[in-house]
Amino acid sequence: MSPSVAPVLAVERLHVCFGQGERETVAVQDVSFALERGQTLALVGESGSGKSVTALSILRLVEHARHTSGAIRLEGQDLLTLDERALQKIRGNRISMIFQEPMTSLNPLQGIGQQIGEGLWLHQGLRGPAAEARIDDLLRLVGLEALLTRKDALPHQLSGGQRQRVVIAMALANEPDILIADEPTTALDVTVQAQILELLRDVQRRFGMALLLITHDLAVVRQMADHVCVMQAGTIVESAPMAQLFAAPAHPYSRALLSATPPPRDPPVSAAPPLLTADQITVRFPVGPTPWPWQRRRMMTAVDGISLTIPEGRTVALVGESGSGKTTLGLALLRLQAATGKIVFLGQDLSTLDRAGLRPLRRHMQMVFQDPYGALSPRLTVGMIIGEGLEVHDRSATPEDRRAKIATILDDVGLPSDCQDRFPHEFSGGQRQRIAIARALILAPRLIVLDEPTSALDRTLQVQIVALLRALQAKYHLSYLFISHDLKVVRALADEVMVMRAGQVVESGPATDILTKPQHDYTRALLAAAFAGETAPSPPESPPDPPFVL
Repeated sequence: MSPSVAPVLAVERLHVCFGQGERETVAVQDVSFALERGQTLALVGESGSGKSVTALSILRLVEHARHTSGAIRLEGQDLLTLDERALQKIRGNRISMIFQEPMTSLNPLQGIGQQIGEGLWLHQGLRGPAAEARIDDLLRLVGLEALLTRKDALPHQLSGGQRQRVVIAMALANEPDILIADEPTTALDVTVQAQILELLRDVQRRFGMALLLITHDLAVVRQMADHVCVMQAGTIVESAPMAQLFAAPAHPYSRALLSATPPPRDPPVSAAPPLLTADQITVRFPVGPTPWPWQRRRMMTAVDGISLTIPEGRTVALVGESGSGKTTLGLALLRLQAATGKIVFLGQDLSTLDRAGLRPLRRHMQMVFQDPYGALSPRLTVGMIIGEGLEVHDRSATPEDRRAKIATILDDVGLPSDCQDRFPHEFSGGQRQRIAIARALILAPRLIVLDEPTSALDRTLQVQIVALLRALQAKYHLSYLFISHDLKVVRALADEVMVMRAGQVVESGPATDILTKPQHDYTRALLAAAFAGETAPSPPESPPDPPFVL
């Protein structure tokens, strides 16, 4: 910070605790930083490092937290000493926040226009035509001109990128002095992510706002931040200008974060026989209201005549933006989504089998879903979650046999075998993803569909999960269909890549060719967005895998 410029926000020796007495947990300790007008300061670190707790503490939004010492000063005024009434005048007015998940931060029962206008009414008393005009201006500001005539649209009717723009419009409604952005691009496609980051830069320039950016994505930090604070275990271990931190990180933890990039995968040295082949797979969904009996139902084509082959022991990656049909195709290949076309798996045509005929093959094709928090039942123990498939497909096994198999699989995915009686909420995001992988592995499948398995994870956890998936593939000769928008992880896992757009494959081939010599403009746009600020990805030169022992 320049000594001649007073900070708009100063956090001084902040301590945040949960619980009391023997159950007291220190979440943030001795954290200090300052933020100037027009400056972007990034808080980076792994999940659980205290980033979000620090940011939420600025607006006193952390439930059951105690701020045992320190100060948070907004132009000299300590926010920790204000009562709730005074804080309400600051929240959403002088300091606004973009929360991590737009779908959960928006009211599912209110139109987006009403939600954007709520802050205008609370802080400025705007109603009627004046409020409508301001809402229209905000929609234009965030690039949502198409929604000017759809302000009654509900959040679920918008794409992920549109929802994130609505949240930004709500945060900007009163032109705040400080904008706090908590993981604003997590789980967004690389092209949508680039659009959101450019939007944040643009509105920051227009309003002269200070931006506090909380993220685990160091590529975003490199593009956006002026200054970086690295957090570990609730403490800032390094604070430096962005260029200095990336060029010469001083702390070992900072160096570990910067080096946490999954290494490229070696191209296969020989061909492999096909495990699954699909020909002309097409999926169509009805859209619009139910028609009258004499009218034809309008249909939308989500997957349009796609053919592919998944070889034994290899990884085929599906990449593309949200809505391109990646997940729908994956579900169709597992016969979890109605589709037309021919699917041959282990020599059998799945399209000719009924539910009973499919049942013996189900154990050989499994799926790992995108969200490790939503994919596991909070009411079941880890052992019950992983062992559920055994109860369906291996009824002859005794409870003791099942428990032994679960212990072996937990050991394979790097979790202690004695955690079977614990519940999902007791584990971190990376550990929950390992539990989801263990659930898929317990039946010794031949094919696993991995739907965005690393999108919500920190870079260091991504490296661990990639190393785990590689090791499991080598040990069990697994085939993967890997669905992702993260091309850095695709580069580390895939043997072949298929690029999807609007339900069609626009380019496919060996991963090395697609990622280094793309032929289609759309593929080039994806790569440019994914590797922004970096040198173009080069062909792999046989790097060693990260250490992982099964």
